Amino acid sequence: MTSKLHILGCSGGIGAELRTTSFLLDQDILIDAGTGVSDLSLDQLRAIDSVFLTHSHLDHICSIPFILDAVGASRSKPLTVYGIPETIEALKQHIFNNIIWPDFTKIPSEAKPFLKFHPIQIGETVAIASTENLNRTIRSLPVSHSIPAIGYAIHSGDASLIFSGDTGPSSAFWDAVNSIKNLKHLLIETSFTDSEETLAGLSGHLCPSLLASELKNLQSPHTQIWVSHLKPDGGKSIVEEIAQSTTIDVSIKKRISELARNQIITF
Repeated sequence: MTSKLHILGCSGGIGAELRTTSFLLDQDILIDAGTGVSDLSLDQLRAIDSVFLTHSHLDHICSIPFILDAVGASRSKPLTVYGIPETIEALKQHIFNNIIWPDFTKIPSEAKPFLKFHPIQIGETVAIASTENLNRTIRSLPVSHSIPAIGYAIHSGDASLIFSGDTGPSSAFWDAVNSIKNLKHLLIETSFTDSEETLAGLSGHLCPSLLASELKNLQSPHTQIWVSHLKPDGGKSIVEEIAQSTTIDVSIKKRISELARNQIITF
């Protein structure tokens, strides 16, 4: 069985046609919930049952409150948000706190809320079948960011796709990546230009030179590599620096493409 990942947003910021990180897996799961979610119709929003968050930074979570406000009352069950405990605690304290936004884990009642949190641990696999795909699983992966964060390995039954989320260099991430069989796609962030390498290091992100070092750890010879989370002011320069890099092996470079909004990846 196959799955489809619709790229609703993959930018490291906003402006013009840019949308921040949000991917629609098949019709019922969001991987992160950035500004790209706002382009979905109400019927599409109602069809989403689960949200898997990489971390609690605003560009990855900002649409969750609006989903609940828009379609919470017309859904038959709560929206389930998955994340590591630190991510869920951040949402409870700083978003759904009845100050920034209503606490939808208790609205309209604690017995029948609009929102439910489901903590997961690093390395945990969640089986989340749909009527179209009975074999779909999502596994959380270790990464290294400025706050507690994870990536995800999504297995459709036929193949796997990995999304790094926001991360800097991480040996634990690559150990996990190389343990995944039939890895068809790798979505990995590259947020800054090489002139901003110090900023990338401080904020837990990658730049082209750091990406080059990290990709040396990838053992799969066939995986398609998609770079995402490019900051708006540096996007074109980041792509050019990757293309001109002399430290990325040619066999790897030819498999690298820039991830694009509204792209659909099948695996």
